[in-house]
Amino acid sequence: MISGDVLDPARTLRNFGEPFLFVRVPETQMPMYFALIDVVAGADILIYPLGLCSLVMVFILCERSYALRHSAIMPLDLVEAIIEGRTADNEADSVLGRIVAFSRRHEGDEDAVKAFARLELNRMERGLPYLDIIYAAAPLIGLTGTVWSLLRVFSSISGESGLPDPVAFTSGVALALSATLLGLTIAIPALVGGGYLQRRVDNYAAQLDVILERILGQQAIESDKSEL
Repeated sequence: MISGDVLDPARTLRNFGEPFLFVRVPETQMPMYFALIDVVAGADILIYPLGLCSLVMVFILCERSYALRHSAIMPLDLVEAIIEGRTADNEADSVLGRIVAFSRRHEGDEDAVKAFARLELNRMERGLPYLDIIYAAAPLIGLTGTVWSLLRVFSSISGESGLPDPVAFTSGVALALSATLLGLTIAIPALVGGGYLQRRVDNYAAQLDVILERILGQQAIESDKSEL
């Protein structure tokens, strides 16, 4: 065995009937793995709500990033068709297409069309309020875990001497702070990702408002021509 190396069975590979091949991991990298385990263990039972917050955050960020792509909201060919007064083929495949189709079914009812457009905007914001809850709640959950762990550390002080074990006390305080670290690690991506996605929704809302006025204006002109 090479000096300074340890065997890591978790990284063994099966090679078509050949014996297991052990990949050697330098001992200098092992403290990093143990440190991550200690950080998770330091959160104690509150790791479960923190883990749930992280899973929900990742799901919302991935799902909304895919749902808010430009082709699913305002396809360029449909926008050009509306500006030129033409009819596009894939109207029902996007938010703008559904608004156009609704406006044609309810021609002359501007209030109903605008209300339907607001409903589509509300669907675009689906899930984003939960990111606000996560980035507000995750640090508080982490802080609760830190306080709980610190209470256990100070309660372990000997009543006879009144002094803690320096090594155990320092290690306990460090592990207690890991809950707050996990809470901030979850809250920061939720804050940044939620702000970015909300900004995209606001931009789409402004663009859809301009295009909606164009659609209603064209329908008004066609209605006046038909009356003449």
